[in-house]
Amino acid sequence: MLRLQSFNRAFPSSFYIIKWLGICAVLGSCVGSVSAFFLLSLEWATDFRESHWWIIGLLPLAGLLIGLLYYYYGKEVESGNNLLIDTIHNPQKFIPFRMAPFVLLGTITTHLFGGSAGREGTALQMAGAIGEQFSRRFRLNEYDRKILLISAISAGFGSVFGTPLAGAIFGLEVFLIGRLKYDAIFPSFASAIIASLVTDSWQVKHTHYHIPFVPETSVSTLFYAVLAGVAFGIVAATFSKTIHFCSKLLKSKIAYPPLRPAIGGIVVVAGVWLVGTKYIGLGIPTIIESFEKSLPPYDFALKILFTIVTLSAGYKGGEVTPLFFIGATLGNALSYFIPLPTGLLAGMGFVAVFAGATNTPLACMIMGIELFGKDCGIFVAVACVVSYLLSGHNSIYNAQVIGEPKNSIFAKSNGKKVHEK
Repeated sequence: MLRLQSFNRAFPSSFYIIKWLGICAVLGSCVGSVSAFFLLSLEWATDFRESHWWIIGLLPLAGLLIGLLYYYYGKEVESGNNLLIDTIHNPQKFIPFRMAPFVLLGTITTHLFGGSAGREGTALQMAGAIGEQFSRRFRLNEYDRKILLISAISAGFGSVFGTPLAGAIFGLEVFLIGRLKYDAIFPSFASAIIASLVTDSWQVKHTHYHIPFVPETSVSTLFYAVLAGVAFGIVAATFSKTIHFCSKLLKSKIAYPPLRPAIGGIVVVAGVWLVGTKYIGLGIPTIIESFEKSLPPYDFALKILFTIVTLSAGYKGGEVTPLFFIGATLGNALSYFIPLPTGLLAGMGFVAVFAGATNTPLACMIMGIELFGKDCGIFVAVACVVSYLLSGHNSIYNAQVIGEPKNSIFAKSNGKKVHEK
């Protein structure tokens, strides 16, 4: 006993590490397996839709069913990612486990019938719901429960995109603008890495992107990177503001919630009839093309429209992969005016619009390096930082709280709640 106490005094973090490594091993294994199942299900839904285009005509009916499911059985979990962030800030009520199957079913249905949505929201919500159940099993106190939820978010993000380092930082960064929760750093990294390894062990393939050429760093190339970052930040803020505006508008005009996705589905189907199927689903083929060749300069704008209609109406899936599409195609469009390689601009936009829309610049920098390689690191970092600053305190997540204002001007003028130290 004395030896144990002496060891604990000599290495005060040893029991903390052992405790959280055990918890994260269980959490990461479960989240990684669920992410693998989700990604395989999403691949099936996409393949089926592309082989049976007629099914898109049933999107309004699918939306009605999703709306009915959440209206009668899922009101407690309907706020999705915002519920996770709110619970981290104020962990009073427990997140019901039904969040996981509901968002999984809603997302697969959305993609199967042709909505324009992502997958990050689903991964985070499934991970958060799973993590919440473990907090009860392990009888964690309020302080540890916050850390577990942050770790679950990290595990979900890292495993669904195959970017464990970015996932770990995203979990630490996303709920509090401008400040990291360093006491959760070990569990976040452990959970994200284990979850990603488990997802890979199920032989699930992640999309690979390639930037063919990265120029030398110079005053001129960095100046062009700043210009691109400005455009990315403006688009990120526009997307965040518009999706919230449209969501509020639909709620004010359509009193019965299940009708909102049904009507939104009609609009999406009409859009597909007018411009084709390029802007529905995840849009991975177009994202890959944006690194390789010039695309129509309006692709990003149409994807914004399809995504805002889909998600503000109440379909499920998340905004992040559509933001990847929007950023990559916007970068591709900027190559008509900015003398940087098309692939580099697409890669910068891929992560920078995401950084501006979620206020997570560090996670997005790391994601860019994990996905595209270290050679583009400086350009990606410049684009992410400028986009983060230019987007203001706008965010796709309403529940985000300001930990530190982005600069002194924001500190004086922004009215959003500031988290007290």
